[in-house]
Amino acid sequence: MQYMLLIYIDENVMSEAERAECYEKSAAFARQLHTHGQYVSAAPLHPTSTATSIRTREGKRLITDGPFAETREQLGGYFIVEAENLDQAIEIAGQIPGGRWGTVEIRPVMEVSGLPAA
Repeated sequence: MQYMLLIYIDENVMSEAERAECYEKSAAFARQLHTHGQYVSAAPLHPTSTATSIRTREGKRLITDGPFAETREQLGGYFIVEAENLDQAIEIAGQIPGGRWGTVEIRPVMEVSGLPAA
């Protein structure tokens, strides 16, 4: 089963050196997951200052700069992994370098028929 591991972090909590080190360690962790056949995808996200949100209501679009909600922690990146069960996904999530500064949310990925193959 696939799990999405969403990394929430206060984007102002890390120095540039810490951020660079976190990216380096995250890439190494992704390679480790790949060797175990568990890696599907991973990526950091640009800061929320680059975000655009869109809401469509009654056929009309409202486009705003910034994230959907103001929060203490922002979505900073993700991993999608293959795991046998939630316990294994928790074990993987506990090793994500960015988790040292924030929170990792674990969500099972829902399979929907009709989607294009990867």
